[in-house]
Amino acid sequence: MSRSGTSLRFSTYQLLFLSIIISTELPDSVAGGSALTLTSNDTISNHTTKCGGGSVCVEGVILPVWKPENPAFPDRLARATVYFVGLAYMFLGVSIIADRFMASIEVITSQERQITIKKPNGEKITTTVRIWNETVSNLTLMALGSSAPEILLSVVEVCGHNFNAGQLGPNTIVGSAAFNMFVIIGLCVSVIPEGETRKVKHLRVFFVTATWSVFAYIWLYLILAVFSPGVVEIWEGLVTLFFFPICVGFAYVADRRLLFYKYMHKRYRAGKHKGMIIETEGEPELPSKVDIEMDGKMLNSDGGDTGFDFKELDEEEARREVARILKELKQKHPEKEMEQLMELANYQVLSQQQKSRAFYRCQATRIMTGAGNILKKHAADQAKRATQHDICSEVSVNDFSSKVFFDPGTYQCLENCGTVALNVVRHGGALTSTVSVDYRTEDGTANAGSDYQFTEGTIVFKPGETEKELRIDITDDDIFEEDEHFLVHLSNVTVISQGAGSDEREANHVDALASLGLPCSATVTIFDDDHAGIFTFEEPAVTVSESVGVIEVKVIRTSGARGVVMVPYKTMQGTAKGGGEDFEDTHGVLEFENDEIFKTIQINIIDDEEYEKNKNFFLEIGEPQLLEMSERKAVLLQEVGAFVKTGGDVYRKVQGRDHPVPSTIINIADEGGEEVLTKKEEEERRIAEMGRPMLGEHIKLEVVIEESYEFKSTVDKLLKKTNLALVIGTNSWREQFVEAITVSSCDDDDDECGEEKLPSCFDYVMHFLTVFWKILFALVPPTDYFNGWACFVVSISVIGILTAFIGDLASHFGCTVGLKDSVTAVVFVALGTSVPDTFASKVSATQDQYADASIGNVTGSNAVNVFLGIGVAWSIAAVYHYSKGEEFKVDPGTLAFSVTLFTIFAFICIAVLIYRRRPEIGGELGGPRVPKILTTCLFFSLWLMYIVFSSLEAYCHVKGF
Repeated sequence: MSRSGTSLRFSTYQLLFLSIIISTELPDSVAGGSALTLTSNDTISNHTTKCGGGSVCVEGVILPVWKPENPAFPDRLARATVYFVGLAYMFLGVSIIADRFMASIEVITSQERQITIKKPNGEKITTTVRIWNETVSNLTLMALGSSAPEILLSVVEVCGHNFNAGQLGPNTIVGSAAFNMFVIIGLCVSVIPEGETRKVKHLRVFFVTATWSVFAYIWLYLILAVFSPGVVEIWEGLVTLFFFPICVGFAYVADRRLLFYKYMHKRYRAGKHKGMIIETEGEPELPSKVDIEMDGKMLNSDGGDTGFDFKELDEEEARREVARILKELKQKHPEKEMEQLMELANYQVLSQQQKSRAFYRCQATRIMTGAGNILKKHAADQAKRATQHDICSEVSVNDFSSKVFFDPGTYQCLENCGTVALNVVRHGGALTSTVSVDYRTEDGTANAGSDYQFTEGTIVFKPGETEKELRIDITDDDIFEEDEHFLVHLSNVTVISQGAGSDEREANHVDALASLGLPCSATVTIFDDDHAGIFTFEEPAVTVSESVGVIEVKVIRTSGARGVVMVPYKTMQGTAKGGGEDFEDTHGVLEFENDEIFKTIQINIIDDEEYEKNKNFFLEIGEPQLLEMSERKAVLLQEVGAFVKTGGDVYRKVQGRDHPVPSTIINIADEGGEEVLTKKEEEERRIAEMGRPMLGEHIKLEVVIEESYEFKSTVDKLLKKTNLALVIGTNSWREQFVEAITVSSCDDDDDECGEEKLPSCFDYVMHFLTVFWKILFALVPPTDYFNGWACFVVSISVIGILTAFIGDLASHFGCTVGLKDSVTAVVFVALGTSVPDTFASKVSATQDQYADASIGNVTGSNAVNVFLGIGVAWSIAAVYHYSKGEEFKVDPGTLAFSVTLFTIFAFICIAVLIYRRRPEIGGELGGPRVPKILTTCLFFSLWLMYIVFSSLEAYCHVKGF
């Protein structure tokens, strides 16, 4: 565990020890210094004495009273120890089953559906959105999962004791709210790294939930001490319950900017500091009308009043973020393989992704119980699966088969080459066998006899031979003609049995399998060599990946290859920028030698690893020029300029890059001179002009740069793996049992390395303490079944059973040591049910860039505790007693005092948090060292004062209601 996690455990234990001292000393003063002789059990209010000794222990919902009821001191001490250990062990069990419960909630709230968005210009975009609104899920299922033990304890206590009010459930709800508000928020303020702050992002929702969390306890005081003191009527219970959907509705209105919020729009812009968001007033830049097509139906909506969260539609932003992380990791770790980089990137993306309360709760529970850091485990598992998939994909049935094919599949030759050689290869399979293949030529635009010699025959690959050469004769003539081609086909691949004659062949079988591969036909192009040539690109456009590094563009010379020709070229910018931004500017001259039919141009492409890219630039070739010619031809073509004699009657034109000896330079044709030509000379000039090199059809090549397919597919794979529901969910019972018996490192340091570390001694201890619960709850249906609902129903049922045991153990423990249920609830039960939330909030405070998950969900859970925990239990009890013609009586004393005290302190807490948003501090969490320490000390002091004053009031040292 990290240093902050260790300090958290020590501070929790110190607070628990201090609370025990306070709570156990108070009965001594009341009972004349003999706390151990007290046998009060305050579970049922009708059996409770207000001050001092209390009443006789009563039966629990499940556990009976330990007989005899008044044991000696050693037996009482032993019983208290058993009850306390059992209570702690039950808290561990509730934490683990609550982990399964929260995992099912994460899967349920992560459900997505496809929608089609139609832009004003008519363009349609199909994307996925969450079915559950984030605010609604936080206040309903997330809050229920976080507060399920407290809520179910209140319901089980009332229903299990003949629908009579008890002190344990309600006081646990108030005590848990106090612990959440003061201890958890105070801890979150202090664990933020030095110099950093966290602010609440959804401020409107926070104000709504904070207001309702305070109002919930004010309302609880009103129904206890104002409307009908000592009696809870049906309407009070039902109104308390109905406040829950009303609270959710108000929060949803604030989140969606509905009703009056639609006139109070805010926009967010990026600040100068990384990660800072600045709010600005103004109208949102949204289209006036958006058409949404979902499940085949078109839903028209004005502005942002749809039921969908458009904040989740920016998938492009997510892709860009994944691409950025992958690029940074490749630069930082150039020695690592792609699988390792994907593992690191997956861990970083998951770490930086905004997470739900359910995720943080699951992660905190698994870290505490030795199950390991789920993010690191998930990243490592995904990398292992990817590696195994790659290994398996390399194994193919074709590895056992010999393939015979041409390599390469296209060939070019000049008309005067004499013969052209074609390469036939055998690949794969058993090379110990003898394989034969037939070949045959076929006319294309070239005709057998006049352009090439018709050829057919059989090629035999002896054992161990993998390549054979096939030669075909080419016919030369002095007639000017277009370029022509013909085909050569392979057929009838057979395996010749060893020892057989040349005419004996056997059919292919499994042990000696051979067949045709691709390409099994070769194309041979014959270039006419009686012309200087037509120069062109092979095609008008080419598309390349930005990861190609260097692109090679071929300039081909067709319709002749006579003479030495110079062709200039240069690149031109389009949407892609040169100068090393998208490509490197390139220009130069290609020099085709005599009989040379193609040249290549190399251009460097810059790989900036964008997820989606579609930019273009152009490569253009200029007018070709003859460099070498006879003196007569130079005169006929009126080639002016300097020449150098290279031998015989051949002269080479001097270029700017040439530096010949001045004495060797001669001028053949005078510039501006016009001679009177005879008819014969004019015909010679016309023929010479026809043989001049010229440009062909494609002189300007468009080069389109697209994103790297490998990089894009890697980003897409990472995006598919960043669903947090996949991280904490399970898809089989086998997976659950393997996780239950596996010890993993609980190192929760937020380093960049996603690699798992070896478990520590603490990890092994916690694993063996909780292995019974882990194996037992591995029987809960996996979260993949029925979209998480099967796990949801079973988990909440098990939580209800365990909370019944917790209520009985807590009540019997308090009875044994002489504590009232109200004191036991606020000190022990509230602390035990809130420890997992404490770790979850601590993790979310340090890992999340906002404070919503650590602060906003505390206020929401506190309100839900009252509306569901009190509303459901008291509504059921009030209806039951009304049906019996009785009143549902609730002693307002201790509970009303605790509620009043908590409400006062809650106002102070919320005021301090709002003040901390001032620029000199910067946010609700973190900030400068001195304000951070002062805030934490203040919040911890508020909780201690709440514990002390509630305990004093329970024993009549402070006057209550």
